[in-house]
Amino acid sequence: MEHVTEGSWESLPVQLHPRVLDTLRELGFPHMTPVQSATIPLFMKNKDVAAEAITGSGKTLAFVIPILEILLRREDKLKKSQVGAIIITPTRELAIQIDEVLTHFTKPFPQLSQILWIGGRNPGEDVERFKQQGGNIIVATPGRLEDMFRRKAEGLDLASCVRALDVLVLDEADRLLDMGFEASINTILEFLPKQRRTGLFSATQTQEVENLVRAGLRNPVRISVKEKGVAASSTQKTPSRLRNYYMVCKADEKFNQLIHFLRNHKQEKHLVFFSTCACVEYYGKALEALVKGVRIMCIHGKMKYKRNKIFLDFRKLQSGVLVCTDVMARGIDVPEVHWVLQYDPPSNASAFVHRCGRTARIGHSGSALVFLLPMEEAYVSFLAINQRCPLQETRPQGNVVDLLPKLKALALADRAMFEKGMRAFVSHVQAYAKHECSLIFRLKDLDFASLARGFALLRMPRMPELKGKQFPDFVPVDVNTDMIPFKDKAREKQRQKLLEQQGKDKTENEGRRKFIRNKAWSKQKAKKERKKKMNEKRKREEGSDVEEEDMEELLNDTRLLKRLKKGKITEDEFEKSLLMSRKRATSTAEPGLSEDDC
Repeated sequence: MEHVTEGSWESLPVQLHPRVLDTLRELGFPHMTPVQSATIPLFMKNKDVAAEAITGSGKTLAFVIPILEILLRREDKLKKSQVGAIIITPTRELAIQIDEVLTHFTKPFPQLSQILWIGGRNPGEDVERFKQQGGNIIVATPGRLEDMFRRKAEGLDLASCVRALDVLVLDEADRLLDMGFEASINTILEFLPKQRRTGLFSATQTQEVENLVRAGLRNPVRISVKEKGVAASSTQKTPSRLRNYYMVCKADEKFNQLIHFLRNHKQEKHLVFFSTCACVEYYGKALEALVKGVRIMCIHGKMKYKRNKIFLDFRKLQSGVLVCTDVMARGIDVPEVHWVLQYDPPSNASAFVHRCGRTARIGHSGSALVFLLPMEEAYVSFLAINQRCPLQETRPQGNVVDLLPKLKALALADRAMFEKGMRAFVSHVQAYAKHECSLIFRLKDLDFASLARGFALLRMPRMPELKGKQFPDFVPVDVNTDMIPFKDKAREKQRQKLLEQQGKDKTENEGRRKFIRNKAWSKQKAKKERKKKMNEKRKREEGSDVEEEDMEELLNDTRLLKRLKKGKITEDEFEKSLLMSRKRATSTAEPGLSEDDC
């Protein structure tokens, strides 16, 4: 490990508590990093700070230590139910990590209590835990913290508890806003006292963060910490000890190259990033089956209760593979990650830098590799200019074993695998269509046949993006995919029951008029009438101007519909009014025309 230092802790203008210094020595941090030496003195001198520093630069200690020192120096000591500091962070994993670091420092100070509030836990239990143990320092995700302010009926008056608040920290502030937490943060800020110290910490400074600085901080000190030497002059956003590589290969070669790489680096620790949760589920299972002797774990944002345990278990491993989405891209500190592999490039350029930053943290070395399709090679130049992130090319390995037939065999043997593959393909295409860098990642240039082969699909899925297209280069498997059974006997039994029931329903409903289930007949009839009316209007407009009577009738129908939707009239009244309208129209129609013609 290479030391990244900016003086000893003792050199700070404000002396730290002896037990805080002891904890720093125990954790193996004899020196400060630049962001710590710049931030801690300002925070402790009653200044609001907005700190921007590259990922892996030691931002967590830059706010944990000042929080502790500020609370220890209070004249009025905090009571059990009084909240002195709140740390808000975008993901559960990052909140768990900060809570873990904080625990090391609060252990020598039993008078200070801390509590963790994140999703995936029972909120009722969180309320009870706070009432029993208190929480002078709260580490929370925005959604759960906002929810806690609304639990007054359960005996938690959090709005009163935060009146003694000294410090608010928003960690990964840019990510908090990217993830749509702006409304939650604004709600939380309304409950907090104005006379407080606020710290915003992020690896990238965006316009949204700038707006938050203006709204939430009082005359803040801005801190921007960059790497020394060449990195500083080029404003590089990744650590200088990080080696960044890219590999250009076809869509149907990517999976084999990934497997080859993992099999040759079994003793190392890897993060493998995919674009969607469905891809994580599918390829996670594929890696489990095809990379033997390696612990494979999966994590994504749609996991509710398993995420916390998976994250903590992976952190303890000496080697292994964590297959993940961008839920693991920001602020997460997993010890000794050797490689960050990006199977799919992220949807925005800043996320690329954050993904890479899960390795080469605080003085350690690390490597990152992104897989690109031939049509995406311009992304390398884009990253060099847009993110100051230069990449070196590494060639695809030759004589790689083709494992796609084995992946197909897994799908043929288990319907669960077949369905995961179809969902993964669909989600990947949809994510690709929404890529921010749409000039490079163009859906119309994507080779769908090659991509489907790379996903080892048995057949092409039905989806709007593929409608009307032909794929002569993709040969579907000559198997009726409806007959593929689930390996899980209980699931297969349930599926067979469902198929049997659907067969019965089809037989019973043959020859019947089709009506939408669970919808009132009157609403269906009204919809049919509206559709018919609009078709007639369109036809009339094509040939001649709409007559005044027709327009008046149409407006009358629209008014009736609006009244029905607002609940001002019942469905029976609507039907009667509609019928009266039709009778009036018939009586005024020209001789010889039927009611339908009007």
